[in-house]
Amino acid sequence: MTQPVITQTDLSGLTLFNRGKVRDIYDLDDALLIVATDRISAFDVVMPNGIPDKGRILTALSLFWFDLTREVAPNHLITADCDQYPSAAREHADTLRGRSMLVRKAEVVPIECVVRGYLAGSAWKEYGRFGTVCGIELVPGMRQSEQLLEPLFTPSTKAESGHDENITPQRAAEMVGADLYDQLEARTLALYRKAEQYARSRGIIIADTKFEFGLRDGDLILVDEVLTPDPSRFWDANDYEVGRPQEALDKQFLRDYLETLDWDKRPPGPELPPDVMAGTREKYLDAYRRLTGRDLPDA
Repeated sequence: MTQPVITQTDLSGLTLFNRGKVRDIYDLDDALLIVATDRISAFDVVMPNGIPDKGRILTALSLFWFDLTREVAPNHLITADCDQYPSAAREHADTLRGRSMLVRKAEVVPIECVVRGYLAGSAWKEYGRFGTVCGIELVPGMRQSEQLLEPLFTPSTKAESGHDENITPQRAAEMVGADLYDQLEARTLALYRKAEQYARSRGIIIADTKFEFGLRDGDLILVDEVLTPDPSRFWDANDYEVGRPQEALDKQFLRDYLETLDWDKRPPGPELPPDVMAGTREKYLDAYRRLTGRDLPDA
């Protein structure tokens, strides 16, 4: 059942720590409360209307992946059960149920850990011009959407607003230190291989995705969301064909619509028509159902 669209939260009695493109984060002293709203961004611009159930889909899918990958990478999740939240948060259970997580605090690593298994998006554009991806030279003659010989770790800057920027591995190592960089690369590639193998068994190709990590008591842990249609490129494996764009189960549906408009990709974003909102929701929901094998839980 579709729930009312929530594009912003204002939870009385709780301290707002940060409001990102999608998530509202509240500081609960020794933990954080992450609330996934139904906001959606494209080309780094938040659209004026949200996508029904989007926050619930992102939360449910993140919880699924946190469980599946916990032996590959420990994560920040404490619980997503509202009944186990601190009392000040439990008062907002009707809003929080199904779209929130109570998580451990961590010192967030200041780079986005992007991993690419296929030649698509900005990687395809760069390869077409220079034969490289994030400065990494690839073999000549590759085609659009082709699988790379090995997945590539291609970090980027973490922008609070505006565009993240791809950086070379050398620059990333300078930013975080060589030892931490090596840990990030190894953990990112291990997570991707685990997830890609599983997704393939469910008829989905994970062309690329990004992870965020934090340090807690010196240990590297997975934070934020993980392997959802927002930071990932999901393709229908049954429709996959090298040399062309793929049937996407992610935000590409919305991007394709926006590309048809006379819009300069600067705020404010255009109002989304009902059919685009519904179509985007269905793409996200299809990815969730196929990956988990279940329907979205009722809130």
